[in-house]
Amino acid sequence: MPKRKLLSKKSSETAFSEQIKRITYYEKLMDTAEKLKNGTSQKKKALAELEKYYTSDTWKQDYAADEAGLLPKELKRGVLSEDGLYDLLSKSDE
Repeated sequence: MPKRKLLSKKSSETAFSEQIKRITYYEKLMDTAEKLKNGTSQKKKALAELEKYYTSDTWKQDYAADEAGLLPKELKRGVLSEDGLYDLLSKSDE
């Protein structure tokens, strides 16, 4: 039985680590997209990927973890700001 708890804890730590990596990845992608010129294929690709994340259950889980205070304080998390990501996606439509 103790092994099962150990595996569960390890699995939980792995999931948390993956969550941090994912948020960091999308944060960098958002920063990049903000700097790219509108209409370029690079910006379109970045925005499509960000929109897919923003509309996913994964983003909702990441957002909930942030709201619950489960993420490290030093983690840059603008991608979890509803307004920030929404505004970026909306501006690209203009």
